[in-house]
Amino acid sequence: MPEGTGWLSNRLTSTPALQVYPFIFAKVLKAQSILVTGGTGSFGHKCITRLLTYPEVKRVVIFSRDELKQFEMAQKFTDPRLRFFIGDVRDRERLNSALKGVDTVIHAAALKQVPTAEYNPFECIKTNVLGAENVTQACLDSGVRNVVALSTDKAAAPINLYGATKLCSDKLFIAANNVRGSHDIKFSVVRYGNVMGSRGSVIPFFLEKRKTGVLPITDPEMTRFNITLEEGVDLVIHALQHALGGEIFVPKIPSYRITDVAAAIGPQCQHPIVGIRPGEKIHEEMITETDALQTISTSKHYIIVPMPARRSQVEVMTEYCAHHQGVQVAKTFSYNSGKNTEWLTVEQIRTLICQHCDPTFSVDA
Repeated sequence: MPEGTGWLSNRLTSTPALQVYPFIFAKVLKAQSILVTGGTGSFGHKCITRLLTYPEVKRVVIFSRDELKQFEMAQKFTDPRLRFFIGDVRDRERLNSALKGVDTVIHAAALKQVPTAEYNPFECIKTNVLGAENVTQACLDSGVRNVVALSTDKAAAPINLYGATKLCSDKLFIAANNVRGSHDIKFSVVRYGNVMGSRGSVIPFFLEKRKTGVLPITDPEMTRFNITLEEGVDLVIHALQHALGGEIFVPKIPSYRITDVAAAIGPQCQHPIVGIRPGEKIHEEMITETDALQTISTSKHYIIVPMPARRSQVEVMTEYCAHHQGVQVAKTFSYNSGKNTEWLTVEQIRTLICQHCDPTFSVDA
């Protein structure tokens, strides 16, 4: 399919999912109390905005450790259904207290800066791995029924510590389905690429750096997957509604070239090549060729399904394909940002920046 055509172009002009699929969200969230770990982050703000739109949601709990961010968020959101709970996912007792009366958990808390994780490895492990274990155990010990954890493309064939910790986290959430016993609970994971406009990502960085006239390029061959915050929230809601338990949901999203991002934001700027940072890849991957053996494809997603020890691969794949109306991918399949079939053009990147990052953005500004 040529660049700039098909479903990708539709993403740039389509009605937000909030308006297109309200019945889906109402069905999933009816009369539920929802806790979001790391809820004061970029994803948390967008997710809370969505959740509070629905009168069916009776309570939303923000669980995070930053009191200033919670204070600022409380000034922005005045809905009485919103609750703030100071706590750290490293503290299981605090999680147990926060989860009382909670039906659904969206786990977004993480240390996610690659260079920071390389320099402070065990701090990253304590939050991303031990914290994930605390969340799974606290959910199993409470009345929670549905858990979705956020992952990253860096968890597939990881080469940096952040990616390795998120792979461990993914495994913990998937494996939690094996020990739920008679507890009516399911755990699933969503995995996606760079979130457009999120704090610390390349687009806000370039928007700020263009004031200096210099946009540093790590490697001219570098590519990344791209997803908007709205699409990230859509994926989480989809998992809440459709998961059987144990899936890793991967959206079908476009890639961009880092050189095209630089051209979209600062065509008049200098673009020096500065080399990749420790732990970075030239191309990101969300599904490896090895994962293909347990991956199915649907109209909008790839889904890596679990392989329970007591059931055959054929039996499990048949069940998940039927449930998700998907088909198994080829054995040689992989999902790599550099080999994607959909690419954002420079103009499309500019359009998305205006829509999702800075409505005042202009190349001439």
